[in-house]
Parts: sequence; C-alpha cells; structure tokens
Amino acid sequence: MTILTAFPDDPTGYGRIVRAKGPQVSAIVEQKALRGKQLKLREINSGIYVFRTKPLFARLDQLQPNNVHGEFYLTDIAALLVKNKEKVVALAAPNADEVLGVNTRAELAQRDSLLRARKSAQLMASGVTIYRPETVSIDVAVEIGADTIIEPFTHILGNSRIGSGCHIASFCVLRDSQIGDEVEIRNGCVLTEAHVRRGAVLGPYAHLRPGSDIGENAHLGNFVETKKTRLGKGSKANHLSYLGDAEIGAGVNVGAGTITCNYDGEKKHLTIIESGAFIGSDSTLVAPVRIGSGAYVGAASCVTENVPADALVIARARQINKEGWAKKRRESRAAAQKAK
Repeated sequence: MTILTAFPDDPTGYGRIVRAKGPQVSAIVEQKALRGKQLKLREINSGIYVFRTKPLFARLDQLQPNNVHGEFYLTDIAALLVKNKEKVVALAAPNADEVLGVNTRAELAQRDSLLRARKSAQLMASGVTIYRPETVSIDVAVEIGADTIIEPFTHILGNSRIGSGCHIASFCVLRDSQIGDEVEIRNGCVLTEAHVRRGAVLGPYAHLRPGSDIGENAHLGNFVETKKTRLGKGSKANHLSYLGDAEIGAGVNVGAGTITCNYDGEKKHLTIIESGAFIGSDSTLVAPVRIGSGAYVGAASCVTENVPADALVIARARQINKEGWAKKRRESRAAAQKAK
C-alpha cells in the first residue's frame, strides 16, 4: 500500500500518518482517535492510495467498526497489512494544497481561491495583464492571449477563449464565449455562448445571449441585448435596443430603442436587415420581415412588411398640430375649478 500524504500548515480534521522508519508506515490514525504524542503529528492522510489488489482483498473482511463512529475505516487496512508483514509506505506531495479535502463551504471557498490564484498567475506569466487578480474569477479551461488586459471584478468562465490585445473592463461576466483579437468589452457586459470578432466594441452594459455573433469592428452599445443574432462587419447598435433572432448585414446603423419583435406568442421568427440599411430610433420590426440593402426606416416606425432596397419606409401616424388646444384646456380646467 502506498499512501499519498502532505504536511499542511493546519492538519486539523485529517487522519495522521504514524511512521515506523523512513517511508515505512505503521498505521493511519483518524483525528478523533489521536492520543498523546500522536496529537503532534503533522503528516496527513490525503485519502489517495495505491494497492496491490491481492493483499487488499484478502484483508477487507478483517475490518472492524471499533471506533467512535461505529464505521468501517479503509484506513485500518494499513495497520492490518503491516501486521501481516506487507509493506506500507508514504509518499509526501510536494504541495499540500494539491491534496487537501473539502468538508465545509468555507474550505470549498479556500480551495477555489487557491486554484483561481494559480490560474491568474499562469496567465500573467504568459503575458496577460490582470489588475487585482484576487478579485478576478477565471476558470481553469479559459484561454487568454498575450497583451490582453483584465480589469478587477471580472468573471471569465467555462470554455471561454479571449484573443490577444483585448481589454475587458470591470464587472464583466463571460461564459463559454469566443472573443477575437483587439476586442474592447466595456464595464458590466454579460456574454453567454457568444462569438465576438476582431476589433469589435461592446458596452457598457451590453447583454449577449446564446447565439450572438458580433462581426469585425462592430459596435454594440449600452443596454443593447442580442439573442441568436448576427451583427455584420462595422455595423452599430449603440443604445437601448433588443435584437433577437436577426441577421444584420455589414455597415448597418440600428438606432436607439429599436426592437426586433421575434415572438408571436407561439413561434420565433427571423428579422433580416441587409447591408447598409439605416434603422431609425424607436423602430419596431415585426418578424418575419426583411429590410433591403441601403433602405431607411423612419424613426418610430412599426414595420410589418418587407422594405425594398434603397427605399424609405415611414410607418407611423401623421402628425397633427391643433393650434391653441393646450391654452384652451388650461382655461377650461381653471374655470371648472373656480366654479367649485
């Protein structure tokens, strides 16, 4: 039997290794069974063993629940093997943190912190700049290119990949997302299963849901939400918009407050905006609908039919000015109040 052991700063809670001489082990003693000089032992049992199977299986039926818990301890096998002249040795791990267990939520947080600190150190050694790494949470599978800057309080999770020369500002959360080179993600953006291509600028406070694909040098601004949407090269949606189930070409400008109305209560439908189109502010595009290349959609339009290329669509009520109406209303209300 070979036992993987360690010498942590605080061995409390772990079974201790009782050595005979050199690497030889005479027994493993659980925490609550420690007595006398055993209380000073600092070498712990990690719970990781390698056995020769024949001697192990020959001794399993000799285990007895003679302990404070009334349980069968696999660790008692060590003493049984020694008693029968079998060799039991200890191999100490060079880093105790590698083998420490987790029995409480506090210990889970401590182990998590150690792993994340190690991940940040690896990334910084490869050329990534991480400000205040103790505040940053980066999963072990994440890959980040050189010369990328990660600001404090950022979470990069799952299988995310970030290219070189990017800048990820504080309070962003990226999960299972692919980020190209030289991308700027401003404060407070949330990305899930999204793809952002080279040179794009996001945020602040943009929300990219699964299926979002942001093209090269595109801009997705503050409080813009996308879902299953492809935004073409150089296109912009800079303010307060929802773009769901949409294919948007290159060089498109999407005005503030634009909504692709993708859901009819039963099914989701596609909105297509071809390259070079201009979508005026506060427009609602009721899918399925297509806006042709180079077309203009007048502000506050509710578009329910396809728009030809290079056309102007205005889909709103005509403005009517009633001269003096507000003054007459005030006078009428004042007279009614006076009559009371």
